[in-house]
Amino acid sequence: MSTITQTILPISSRQNPFTAHHHLLLIALNSATTLTHLKQIHAQILKTTDNSTTLFLKLFQSSTSLSSSSLDYALSVFNQTPNLESRLCNGVLRDLSKSNEPYKTLWVYDKMRRREDIGVDRYSFSPILKASARTCAVKEGMEIHGVASKLGFDLDPYVQTGLVGMYVAFGCVLEARLLFDKMLHKDIVTWNVMIDGYCQSGLYEDVLLLFEEMQSSGVELDKMLLCTILSACSRSGNLSSGKAIHDYVSQKNIVMDSHLLHSLIVMYSNCGSMDLAQYLYSKMTPKNRIASTAMIRGYSKLGKLEAARSIFNEMVEKDLVCWSVMISGYAESDWPMEAFKLFNDMQLSGLRPDQITMFSIISACAQLGALDKARWVHLFIDKNGFGDVLSINNALIDMYAKCGSLENASGVFNKIPHWKRNVISWTSMISGVAMHGDANTALGLFDQMKADGIEPNSVTFVNVLYSCSHAGFVEKGRQIFASMTNEYNIVPNKEHYGCMVDLLGRANLLREAFDLIESMPFTPNVVVWSSLLSACRVHGEVELGELAAKRLLELDPEHDGAHVLLSNIYAKAKRWKDVGAVRNDMKNKGIAKEKGCSRIEVNGEIHEFLMLDKMHKLADEIYDKLDEVVSKLKLVGYAPNISSVLVNLDDEEKKEVILWHSEKLALCYGLMSMEKESCIRIVKNL
Repeated sequence: MSTITQTILPISSRQNPFTAHHHLLLIALNSATTLTHLKQIHAQILKTTDNSTTLFLKLFQSSTSLSSSSLDYALSVFNQTPNLESRLCNGVLRDLSKSNEPYKTLWVYDKMRRREDIGVDRYSFSPILKASARTCAVKEGMEIHGVASKLGFDLDPYVQTGLVGMYVAFGCVLEARLLFDKMLHKDIVTWNVMIDGYCQSGLYEDVLLLFEEMQSSGVELDKMLLCTILSACSRSGNLSSGKAIHDYVSQKNIVMDSHLLHSLIVMYSNCGSMDLAQYLYSKMTPKNRIASTAMIRGYSKLGKLEAARSIFNEMVEKDLVCWSVMISGYAESDWPMEAFKLFNDMQLSGLRPDQITMFSIISACAQLGALDKARWVHLFIDKNGFGDVLSINNALIDMYAKCGSLENASGVFNKIPHWKRNVISWTSMISGVAMHGDANTALGLFDQMKADGIEPNSVTFVNVLYSCSHAGFVEKGRQIFASMTNEYNIVPNKEHYGCMVDLLGRANLLREAFDLIESMPFTPNVVVWSSLLSACRVHGEVELGELAAKRLLELDPEHDGAHVLLSNIYAKAKRWKDVGAVRNDMKNKGIAKEKGCSRIEVNGEIHEFLMLDKMHKLADEIYDKLDEVVSKLKLVGYAPNISSVLVNLDDEEKKEVILWHSEKLALCYGLMSMEKESCIRIVKNL
């Protein structure tokens, strides 16, 4: 009080006392730094009976700007204001819209609606609609729309844009588009709201169609909108549209800021056009972390791990996302050991992994097939608070199955509460059991799943059909395949047809398998023809095998498996001239057969072997052990099955080739290095 009096003295000598005091109060409100100080000024306002809108609005603004805890006091100021009018209310709405309490904006609007002396005008709707959008108050939002229509403001472009934005926030994109199409005047903000709405809803093709419509309307695109459209191109993999945006930027001489540049890099990277992405990335100074991460992801998808790692190593500041992307790149490109090494480096850097990182590590462990590492991963997950995450547990089931331990896989499955198991939990368990060749148990789990009220999905049927295929349950497989459509309204896709072709092919029903392919409602893919070709190799069916190989190579001329299987078919028929022709064709086209390898885990360390491998530090001892094992086996009647060697060698050479198989080398190393009666687990990459 004394402070106010001292400040007012120089002014009062020159101005009307009431005006001077009003001016002083405004100055005091501007300089208030605490809620206590504000309350003192509020008391002074009430004592002077200065009820001007300007003063109360300033008091409200000062209250909201202090802290979130002063917001309730600000609303009490509003509630006690004697002379409410639209200008004051709109100011209050505008200030509240900047806070983190959108519900209170709607409370003020409700108070305005209840007062007959306060009118709602076009300026009221923007903050109200924003608040409704932020709270996802669909019912209230529709009522506000109704009020706007009743008062004639629904034709105001400013209000219309707010309504479009509100419906977009609700996820009601169709309603937003109907309003958008009725608008006579659309500015860049309106277009941005509608396009962003499509993008948020994953309707990327609609984004691009709307972009074309926008260009026809003559509206100039701003950088923010261009980035949104590039994001749609990126997520939909639409490279041609992305290039069109890039051309537009060049033609309009739009200055390329860092945001637009990184949007282009992300788009090109996600679309697999790494040459253009690299060209733009080389121009970026300093390097944007988002762009760098996109480059790592792009190169990883193409299997160019060295290029991805080079960019990763050059990053000055690495966040969890870029670490996870690099780890995922290794895990998905069959470099599981590198994934584990990088995971350890990430922990040393002080970053804590999230669920996405853990999925990559679980995947890497599944590829390695290393049970000790799998157990370590499981322990790490429990220690770091991921143990109750259903999706993580589902992945653990798959990991343990691929590491050769159905016991551990079942342990994870059984620990998931009965009510919590979903279709992925059951499918992971069915897949694991099927992988281990126990078709009866897999089918039993399938029946139990259905009895528990969980409907199988498309992936479940792939695994059940796979199980029938490997067990030779032809009739059961036919019944299950038919039930997809008849009972569950699931349209079989190429994977399901591939399983059926494999099922029939393994049972030597090759003609039926071919007829099934011919009856497919879509063009057969590489997997389907590969299944038939593989069956033809097993059963020595040369003519049909040649046809399957021809169809497969029409789809993928550089498919190494097709060339190898066809070569094996000819070799089995002793048509060595044709074998040579196929191999020459592979050589001329630069096609190389993927190398098979076998991995074994000993004392927590992974050892990898190739055929005829001499790279291991104990190679001599391993081959000595192999000779010892073979000698003992011969004493009990062992004779190598040379019919499986499909190259033109004499019988003795064929016997040696069989013994040099990578799996036999891994087994002998296990016999040398592991304790007696321990379990030897060998995992193959093919």
